[in-house]
Amino acid sequence: MDINGIDGAELGYLLALHFVEGLGPARIKKLFDYFGSFEAVWNAKVSEYNQFKFPEKLIENLKIAKKSVDPDEYLLRLQKNGIKIITIFDKNYPKLLKEIHDPPMIIYYKGEISDEVLGKCFAVVGTRKPTGYGRVVTEKLTRELAGAGLTIVSGLARGVDTIAHKVTIEANCKTLAVLGGGLNQIFPSENLGLAEKIASGFGAVLTEFPPSYPHLAGNFPARNRIISGLSKGVLVTEAAEDSGSLITARLALEQNREVFAVPGPITSSMSEGTSFLLKEGAKLVSSAQDILDELGIKPRSKVNLSTLNLTKEEAEILDLIKDESRHVDELSRILKKPIAEISGILLKLEIIGIVKNLGAGNYIELT
Repeated sequence: MDINGIDGAELGYLLALHFVEGLGPARIKKLFDYFGSFEAVWNAKVSEYNQFKFPEKLIENLKIAKKSVDPDEYLLRLQKNGIKIITIFDKNYPKLLKEIHDPPMIIYYKGEISDEVLGKCFAVVGTRKPTGYGRVVTEKLTRELAGAGLTIVSGLARGVDTIAHKVTIEANCKTLAVLGGGLNQIFPSENLGLAEKIASGFGAVLTEFPPSYPHLAGNFPARNRIISGLSKGVLVTEAAEDSGSLITARLALEQNREVFAVPGPITSSMSEGTSFLLKEGAKLVSSAQDILDELGIKPRSKVNLSTLNLTKEEAEILDLIKDESRHVDELSRILKKPIAEISGILLKLEIIGIVKNLGAGNYIELT
């Protein structure tokens, strides 16, 4: 099945076939090889499908689809809803993803995917319930990796995934969100706004599942292989021993990708997954530079504090929160300054982008 791109008519028939529940890529390929085109597959008599010994349920699904779906109208409806298509037969199909043993036949997406974006993909994944430590680590490393020009890939899930996407957007960089279901059913629902933001100019939201396909638990390992398959490497920032991000890491190894992990407190159950990965040979990460060096990427210049004309008080605060977070009350006591004055300085430094408010009055330096 070597088609150098598909014309509009054939694409409509392929999408209509892909819409049929149970008719996966392997079966579609088998049908294509026999009939010679997707149009011929679609227009074949139902009796002609019997020779492939498909399950009766699948044959019934094909009957229903052929009666209820018009391929041309279906394609037009997707396009009107802003859904774009890349097939494995197209020249612009992601090169790294095509290398894995089971690349998706079709990618549905909203947003923009360019060769430049695809050529710099790196995945950041982890637990859906990060600790304060996990949040800080994910924010810091993601910001630095995105700032170095990498496209941050993740799964739009709660927790680490959400942090990775949001931090990348805040840095005005590109991110790809890979879904475990269709584009018409963003999951979790609270990330609908985030998905729309990504698609509005910060990358793309993409999936191999048809637009209305539900986000089922069984879909996520398949989703994870795309996250790792698109990427030069995978970073797990924080994960419990049963975290789904460990599946992504395993798939990355199978796909000959680099796997990185951040060590965490041995007293935290949320560090058990990353500890396991490190024992299994994942590369230990204590800074984004560890990853950039391994990938052979030169980081962009950091903010030069000497050019910011910091006041004495600003410099003192930055020195105190350089290596660990501190509460505004603690800074006030150490520097013997009113809390209001310290808060004002921290707000200014946060706007500049060299200080991060961790919540509840805790701050840390980002540079």
